[in-house]
Amino acid sequence: MTATQQQEILNLRTLNLTPKQIARKLGIKVSEVNAAIQNQAEQTTLDRLASGELDPIYQCLASESLIQLLPKIPPENSIENILTNIIPIKNKNDIDSGLGLVVITREARYNQITLCSYLLDIWCLGVKDAMPPRTVDRIKFKEVVEGLFNLFPGKPQEVPLEVAQGMIFSACEYAQSLGFQPHKDFEKSRAHIGEWDGMIRIECGRDGKPFYVNGPHDNPTKIMETLKKSKGEGNFDFMIGSAPIEDDFW
Repeated sequence: MTATQQQEILNLRTLNLTPKQIARKLGIKVSEVNAAIQNQAEQTTLDRLASGELDPIYQCLASESLIQLLPKIPPENSIENILTNIIPIKNKNDIDSGLGLVVITREARYNQITLCSYLLDIWCLGVKDAMPPRTVDRIKFKEVVEGLFNLFPGKPQEVPLEVAQGMIFSACEYAQSLGFQPHKDFEKSRAHIGEWDGMIRIECGRDGKPFYVNGPHDNPTKIMETLKKSKGEGNFDFMIGSAPIEDDFW
């Protein structure tokens, strides 16, 4: 597709023509129109993120495993009225409660939604995985969100941006204090989160110290060496199960 065709598609889109109408008018496939609109939406998002300009928040979601870490809130109040800066861990007995997912979505042009996801290990490794900005229509959005949270028990719950930020950056800071950097794609999705004021945090670690539970893509040997160097022998807990799939995890 030529640059001229791409511009014609965008010009017609501003007139609120549907992809099918644009394709018929230009004599091209609907799939080509959708691809051009998608590419432009994603590029616009990246440009705005680079300039520091963010689209308005559409929705922030967190897995039930992370929601369970929040204190009980009286019915007459809302989660936005949390007064404490540090949100303490309520349930430390479930091995799976140290791992959770946060998804932050923003409204984009052409009735699109831009989303990023953040897989968090709040007990040790911080941001284990991150999905860079992805722009989808509102119908596809529901399907993508369901797929992202499919591996986590329970239903995701909507939270204010400040709480989502607190979950992500608390986990990130804690892991960095132990010698672990966030996932390589975190930098691409960092700006999407917005500026964190540091007021709302979650308590990381387990029983006051790191607790490493290895995952299928981890390199337990390197992670244990890092923990020994940063915390010292005996100052962290761990549970080693399956062998690593990738030797070059870092």
